[in-house]
Amino acid sequence: MERKWWTLVAVCSATFMLLLDITIVVVALPDIQRVLHTSFGEVQWVVDAYALTLAALLLTAGSLADRYGRRLLFLIGLGVFTAGSALCAAAQTPTMLVASRALQGVGGAVLFATSLALLAMNFHGRERGVAFGVWGAVTGISTALGPILGGLITSGVSWRGIFWVNLPIGAAAIAITLWKVTESRAPHAHRPDLPGFATLTAGLVALVYGLIRASEQGWGDGGVLTCFVLAAVLLVAFIVVETRVAHPMFDLSLLRIPTFLGGSVAAFAMNGSLFAMLLYLTVYLQNALGYSALQAGLRVLILSATAMVVSTVAGRASTRLPVRWLIGPGLVLVGVGLLLMAGLDADSGWTHLIPGFIVAGAGSGLVNPPLASTAVGVVHPFRSGMASGVNTTFRQVGIAVGTAAYGSIFAAQLADGLGDRLAGVPELAGRGEQIADAVRGGGAGEVIGAAPAAVRGTLAEAIDAGFAGALNDLFVTSGILAIAGGVLALVLIRAKDFAAVPQQADLAGAGATGASPAAANLAVASPAAARPATATPEGASPTA
Repeated sequence: MERKWWTLVAVCSATFMLLLDITIVVVALPDIQRVLHTSFGEVQWVVDAYALTLAALLLTAGSLADRYGRRLLFLIGLGVFTAGSALCAAAQTPTMLVASRALQGVGGAVLFATSLALLAMNFHGRERGVAFGVWGAVTGISTALGPILGGLITSGVSWRGIFWVNLPIGAAAIAITLWKVTESRAPHAHRPDLPGFATLTAGLVALVYGLIRASEQGWGDGGVLTCFVLAAVLLVAFIVVETRVAHPMFDLSLLRIPTFLGGSVAAFAMNGSLFAMLLYLTVYLQNALGYSALQAGLRVLILSATAMVVSTVAGRASTRLPVRWLIGPGLVLVGVGLLLMAGLDADSGWTHLIPGFIVAGAGSGLVNPPLASTAVGVVHPFRSGMASGVNTTFRQVGIAVGTAAYGSIFAAQLADGLGDRLAGVPELAGRGEQIADAVRGGGAGEVIGAAPAAVRGTLAEAIDAGFAGALNDLFVTSGILAIAGGVLALVLIRAKDFAAVPQQADLAGAGATGASPAAANLAVASPAAARPATATPEGASPTA
């Protein structure tokens, strides 16, 4: 087999490992919480540590790959991600697990930034379409398999198994890369934008830490307010830095292009709504309804399988329809699906969620295929790496901020709901916040068992109703975010912003010399979206 096909095997192995790890971890979080005795805030950090490091390092990793070699950085990414997985599996404390997840995010950022650049350098013409088609199929399969594999491994082995499974995949990918993948780098690569990286990273960490701390200490806590002020200062500093450095990692002038701005808003809204809600859906299915990890994974599979099926159709439709009519309505469908999931009460079963799973999954399937091509379709190929990297950064920031913000809302609403429902029970009056903390920590059963026998039934009903009520607020909040993102995308994305795309030979040249992250369609979600674009990349219609 030729070297380039071995490159495809290595890249697809890394992609499978990365994307599987995003969804597979969510199903295992309740078990992690019980075994490591983590607080709910620490559970949020298990998700956010990965998303934050990925968002912060993605653009810088692409610059390093252009400068020092994509094969070299790809190897480093594989090594760091595999080592991080081993440390996650061996973690004995919540702090060790969160730090190891952050290390996984470092490796993930490098792999995301280099994977498709390696394909672009090794494949041309029709073979490039085949390579991206295979890669697109792997992305869909890995995302869809995450919930069920996470449930199988967690229920059949332990939560540690979801990290151990990465080791043989990572080792095989490293061996193939050393043996068969050739090196490439940009001849005129710029130095990494370290001031931009530092201010963006610090600002995002301060913001997310403040949101998670608010779920535990309250919004009026001095530390929370300090974090928010610090985040504002650092993010403003990031904007100032990016306007003054010679080669910024994020060219802010891209946001002046309405279609690019619309795509960025859609990326944030997509991941900040549905994908950030996956943690809370899983916690509800396992902690509130009592399902095992496998049973919960099978139920969440309805959502991911629907998204996979619809994305296949949407990928083909994106070559014929203006993408605004996929992204905008798709996000609105996501929002409607989330709103359909609301209305839970103490007696609700998981079947209440099915209509919302199907509608939100269908909306997600419409949005994902054209989203990355929208980001790169309005810029010159030499800037496609940065454009795609920015779009993926907005996705990860959406997950990180959404997960943290929903945690704060959930904590406040659960405490208020329990306080109101238990106010008339003398044995439990005034203990709403204490009981809410125990429930968020997965200790509802212990709290009920420790209560006086006469009030256990009342307490159990109050916990079920309070949990459902707090989750309803999250469904409404995330649903509104998705709908707002869809409306803005529909308004902002315009056909006239799409630049004429150069011929395939020119694109190959751009892949060889492009700056900052060197992957063209970094987050392509379907084979169709990765096909060589025509002169009208938004679709057959000349108007939007």
